[in-house]
Amino acid sequence: MRRSSPAGSKWLAIALASLVLCTGCAFAPRPNKLSGNRAFIDYWPPDPNSKGLRLAVKDNIDMKGVVTTAGSEIFSVTHKPAKKDAPCLAIARQRNVQIVGKTNLTEFAISPSGMNEYFGTAVNPLKRNLIPGGSSSGNAVAVASGEADVAFGTDTAGSCRVPAACCGVVGLKTTYGLIPIEGVYPVEPAHLDTVGPMGKDIAHTVQGMELLQNGFGAKYAAAKAAKPTARSIRVGRLKLKGTDQKIDEAIDDALAKTGFQVVELGESLSDKFEQAEKDGNTVASSGAWISDERFQFALGVTARTQSVIRFGQVTYTTGYRSALARRGAWQRTLSKVFETVDLIALPTLQKTPPGIPLLNLRMGILEAEMLQLQNTVAVNFAGNPALAVPVPLHRAKAPVTSLQLIGPRLAEADLLNAGRLVENAVKR
Repeated sequence: MRRSSPAGSKWLAIALASLVLCTGCAFAPRPNKLSGNRAFIDYWPPDPNSKGLRLAVKDNIDMKGVVTTAGSEIFSVTHKPAKKDAPCLAIARQRNVQIVGKTNLTEFAISPSGMNEYFGTAVNPLKRNLIPGGSSSGNAVAVASGEADVAFGTDTAGSCRVPAACCGVVGLKTTYGLIPIEGVYPVEPAHLDTVGPMGKDIAHTVQGMELLQNGFGAKYAAAKAAKPTARSIRVGRLKLKGTDQKIDEAIDDALAKTGFQVVELGESLSDKFEQAEKDGNTVASSGAWISDERFQFALGVTARTQSVIRFGQVTYTTGYRSALARRGAWQRTLSKVFETVDLIALPTLQKTPPGIPLLNLRMGILEAEMLQLQNTVAVNFAGNPALAVPVPLHRAKAPVTSLQLIGPRLAEADLLNAGRLVENAVKR
């Protein structure tokens, strides 16, 4: 189990109590509006004669002429179509990329499970009874099931990497501020929100990044040329308490097969990482309150989402400012680590994805459980980029787990090059 302070345990207990109380009774019946695997909220079949890239877009990103639902009934019913595209779609539009749909997500992108009571929950292609992960659940399911080649998602506390880990695909969290977030429904835009690509493999994720940043292809080619093999890449291995032994073994095996220079990072960094996780969760939770306060009692917003928003008020009042006061020290800590290693490696999730609850009675507990399992929000808290790439997992309920590689600011090309080397090695 993770080591936690009495204060941290107290607030987790309050979070659990709040979530269970607000979600303990069954939700009112809601229509399952989506068919099939429920990856898409709006789907436009691609031209069968075209071999062009198929792009899916998370439905909290504005697309001209389409209602941005943010996964919510209230937006679906009351909002008008967006008047213009979000700027992050500009390159895709210029290149006439086929946009095949707007993807499903957890309501307002504020829950890590991937569950959606109104549109229905996207079905995990690895195993139907496992959660797809959130909030970019539809993205992960769409690319894993072959309905899209690339998807644009958002990542506030792990929302690209967590579903990528749950569904066995690749997700890239970009450096904070690199990709414009105008026209994206916010969670915590002042410190955490990012836009990033997801793909079925590294090559497609690179293509997605090329659609988000002009000139990225050249940066990636330069990274490959500079370090064509893993022997010249120093990877700091970070281990965290509470991680399933099989997952740690799978991560170590993937790093060894790839041939990186692996440097063990000490317990001091692990403790600081865990504190940054707590602080990042505090800031993300507070962001849900800041962005969505007006919906805490609104009809058309699920009880689960309302409880998350109300808990955000607690964290905003009690911990938001003190957490942000520690952000600079955490950023400096990571910068110091990157003076001795090129990348940091650890699991994206500490355990395999949980199963989908049979009853809504467990929904709130599931969200709290996911916050404890994901090793992602500390990266958002620092503003650094990170890559989630699938690696084999044996004798477990899921056939893959996910290696997370963290890099210095603006190291997206280096991360994807390292991911390429991992992908090639574990496939052999």
